[in-house]
Amino acid sequence: MTDAALSPAAARPESLFRRNLREFRRNRLAMASVIVVLVFIAMAVAAPLIAPHDPNATDLFRRLQPPAWVEGGEWSFALGCDALGRDILSRIIYGARISIFIGLAVIVLATGVGILAGLAAGYFRGWVDVVIGRLVDILLGFPYLIFAIGLMAMMGPGLMNIVLALAYKEWVIPCRVVRGETLAVRELEYVEAARALGAGPRHIMWREILPNILSPVIVVSTIRMANVIILEASLSFLGLGVQPPTASWGGMVSDGRAFILEAWWVSTFPGLAIVLLVLAINVASQSLRDAFDPRFSE
Repeated sequence: MTDAALSPAAARPESLFRRNLREFRRNRLAMASVIVVLVFIAMAVAAPLIAPHDPNATDLFRRLQPPAWVEGGEWSFALGCDALGRDILSRIIYGARISIFIGLAVIVLATGVGILAGLAAGYFRGWVDVVIGRLVDILLGFPYLIFAIGLMAMMGPGLMNIVLALAYKEWVIPCRVVRGETLAVRELEYVEAARALGAGPRHIMWREILPNILSPVIVVSTIRMANVIILEASLSFLGLGVQPPTASWGGMVSDGRAFILEAWWVSTFPGLAIVLLVLAINVASQSLRDAFDPRFSE
């Protein structure tokens, strides 16, 4: 028997998680997307330190000042100014805080509610499954944006109201995933063994079922975050989201509509920020799904 065969590395096989992580890290496009997302997160966290100007400071003498590389621009206001003379770069940096915070808050809240509802529906079945299933069907019958607009019209604009309005329907996505996965594993051998040993429903759901179905839930939640960011920008664009003077990407795009021909930079740069962040999240999440969800692996 050789020394290589006796080595700990040879005796201990590589775990599934490590193998999937290695496959994910080999995807250069996925890693580049992760870096872009991390840059946006770092930008949001360090906004007071890296923003060149106060995002709400107005200077009418700089009204619609062009970007630095256009005639009339200057590098101290690299991306130009809006109709009130506010620095667009600083407002984009601070706007990242709003988009990322709302995206994370909605996904965390909706995923938590969806896990609870999905576990109950999939494990207990019967009338519990019927009630939760009918509620899910009703919510899925409404177009997401119209549903959120109606809730915002009733609750009024505000940061927490946006989170609640989006989470009211977002929870149905993880709920359906958790329910389906729970139905698939509730009759497997290890669950039956725990039930035979006298484990109660709470122990079985939280200790036996949930840890084994978290992978697809995390992947789906990551994918949905990009959609939430777009919905938040849409609400702010319509004037139902974050209210002025707080910087938000959707509101900045809306502010530049009246000047799109003469001052294209007012709407273009925040719009590009939305596209770049959403695209990076989508690419990273799709690569994460391909690497960690065996149903999509080759």
